[in-house]
Amino acid sequence: MGTRGIRGATTITNNTEKDILECTKQLLEEMITHNRVEPTDVSHVFISVTEEIDAVFPAKALREFAGWTYVPVMCMREIPVQGSLPKCIRIMMVTQTQLEQQEIHHVFQNEAVKLRPDLVKKEDTND
Repeated sequence: MGTRGIRGATTITNNTEKDILECTKQLLEEMITHNRVEPTDVSHVFISVTEEIDAVFPAKALREFAGWTYVPVMCMREIPVQGSLPKCIRIMMVTQTQLEQQEIHHVFQNEAVKLRPDLVKKEDTND
């Protein structure tokens, strides 16, 4: 079993606790489901947000999942690069898995599908 990083990203409409937690939860659900992730296999999760997101720590959404209490999670601010996608939440989940690197299902939702169109699978888009 190897260690792999699973990428995910989404955008919010409003900087509210409700919007941040709902969008983060949807993103995490898809990342976990498509990659058959068990919390005991996860080394850590990094969550970054763009500078206009500050109503709540998005990591709070992960704590709503059964079994994820002891998974280390860290939130941080994304580098404010000029012209970058606003209101964006990015996740890097590092886990042990038997999936090959090319089999990892990276998830991009909402406006974040623009970040890596080469990795977006049809079911990732929220249209």
